[in-house]
Amino acid sequence: MELGLVQVYTGDGKGKTTASIGLAMRAIGKGMKVYMIQFLKGREYGELETAKRLSDSFKLVQAGLDSFVKKGEPGEEDLRLAHEGLELAREAIMGGKFDIVILDEVNVAVELGVLTVDEVLPLIDERPEGVELVLTGRYAPEEFCSRADLITEMKNVKHCYDRGVPLREGIEF
Repeated sequence: MELGLVQVYTGDGKGKTTASIGLAMRAIGKGMKVYMIQFLKGREYGELETAKRLSDSFKLVQAGLDSFVKKGEPGEEDLRLAHEGLELAREAIMGGKFDIVILDEVNVAVELGVLTVDEVLPLIDERPEGVELVLTGRYAPEEFCSRADLITEMKNVKHCYDRGVPLREGIEF
């Protein structure tokens, strides 16, 4: 890719991760390679199985636990996994093997104090020109937004959770 841009998917609505995976599927269909790091996630989401089936084109790594992180009080394991994920992101962005790198839930990782803005900014500022970088999650920091070429805000208008509908396999995970 000649010109890689920075995209931010944020907001309180559902669909940020799903939109980034949709972008990945479109790119893979055109022969591109995608690397996705899921910060704060350790659950067996459906996209993990998809990534295994597309392993030549789509690498997905989780950098989190299957538990919630209390804002401002991340555990040592949360910090370790997030920083390992950050290093994997750096390698994917700088390594020349991937056209698109997705940092899923990186905005939330910063909001919760698992990562800092200053730790993530070099990935944006130093990425090679031909790498598309996607940052997802609620609470996108202004520093990310000011560097973005595209920002999509998902807005929650109505959600089935409000009626008590539980997570559904294949839809929410």
